[in-house]
Amino acid sequence: MSQPIVYLAGPGVFRQDALAWGSQLAALCDQHGLSGLFPLDNQLPPGLDPIQQRQWLFDANCGAIRHADLVLADCRAFRSGSEPDSGTAFEIGYAHALGKPVYLWLPDVEPCHSLRDRIAVNLLPNGAPIDGEGLLVEDFAAPLNLMLWQAAAGAIYATTPEAAMAQLAETVRRST
Repeated sequence: MSQPIVYLAGPGVFRQDALAWGSQLAALCDQHGLSGLFPLDNQLPPGLDPIQQRQWLFDANCGAIRHADLVLADCRAFRSGSEPDSGTAFEIGYAHALGKPVYLWLPDVEPCHSLRDRIAVNLLPNGAPIDGEGLLVEDFAAPLNLMLWQAAAGAIYATTPEAAMAQLAETVRRST
């Protein structure tokens, strides 16, 4: 039986050490009987202008998700106090639409926390919670927006990549 292929979505592509991060995640996959696909595994062809680069990366990442058996999405807060990277959010939805199981890795969230717990809220006179911009904060007993949460096959609460990959591998083993 071949190793399940995991697309490793997340904001790690924006790290200064992104290639090393991707290599670390792929090595952890291998240690746990999984095969990791990191979005930066494919090199951009030379000579592409920024618009062509953008399209090439989009096509390559969508192709990698189609090729994968499942997705591990790093949903740590990215450039905000609570929301994941928007590209990762797209990849979650795309994988879900393809029928791929998606596991949300929440390294900065406690298992019992809801979105309300993660966002500084004020209360309107009627008790409705609002954020700093005056927008309502939903309370669906989930730490992320309901659309991301409901698209997931499960959540992994681990602060390190090592623990996250071990939990994912155990979950995959139990589901097969």
